[in-house]
Amino acid sequence: MPKVSLVGAGPGAVDLLTVRAARIVATADVLLADALVAEEVLALGRPGVRILRVGKRGGMRSTPQDFIHRAMARYARLGLKVVRVKGGDPFVFGRGGEEQAYLEALGMEVEVVPGLTAGLTAAAAAGIPVTHRAYTHGVTLVTGTAGDGCGEPDWAALAKGGTTLVIYMGLNRVLNISARLIAGGLTPDTPAAAIASGTLPGQRHIKTTLAELPARVQAGGLASPAIIVVGAVAALALPETQALAEAQPELGAALRVLAA
Repeated sequence: MPKVSLVGAGPGAVDLLTVRAARIVATADVLLADALVAEEVLALGRPGVRILRVGKRGGMRSTPQDFIHRAMARYARLGLKVVRVKGGDPFVFGRGGEEQAYLEALGMEVEVVPGLTAGLTAAAAAGIPVTHRAYTHGVTLVTGTAGDGCGEPDWAALAKGGTTLVIYMGLNRVLNISARLIAGGLTPDTPAAAIASGTLPGQRHIKTTLAELPARVQAGGLASPAIIVVGAVAALALPETQALAEAQPELGAALRVLAA
């Protein structure tokens, strides 16, 4: 039976790739890679592996999802080991569910390898404990960009939920999101943070209030990929001047040993 592996590559830093994911990538014949998958992850592929870059980035030219579906099926039917490498986790805003349904409808086997999702790891890398029990009773992951045929999130309901909000793909709509959450009941001084390039050496973040968030994002020049955190825990973020340590040069070699 033809088989495709949907592999989560984590939030960016190559050393946050799981051991299972590294081993599967290292044995692939074909890698279909998202735009946010680190080059160091793809470098784990064996010599001669075919790499198809099928990324999607907001506001940029993107690979149609139908092309990705057909490419996975075509290579799998040729008897090749096909690995779809996705940033973060395949099932957290990664269209993994769509791809699984498509392949299974064709009678193909689908293996899902979870990955660390940016909404939790980037927040942690900035010092934000999204479920600190002294501040919140939970966390809600939500997209700031509505999918095809879907309405905008119910920001008023989210404002009343009482959980930490972790918002993916919301940086370009931060003014609208901030306004709607305040209109929905959150106070303007609710702590908020934005983290760009989370877990990577170039990570940057700001900590501010919900009302000031749009202006601070613009003034700071933050760019996608980024997440937004709204809630009391955002006040616990590290000082903005504190940066991640540079990645260690021996990291790639260590991962290649694990993948062998």
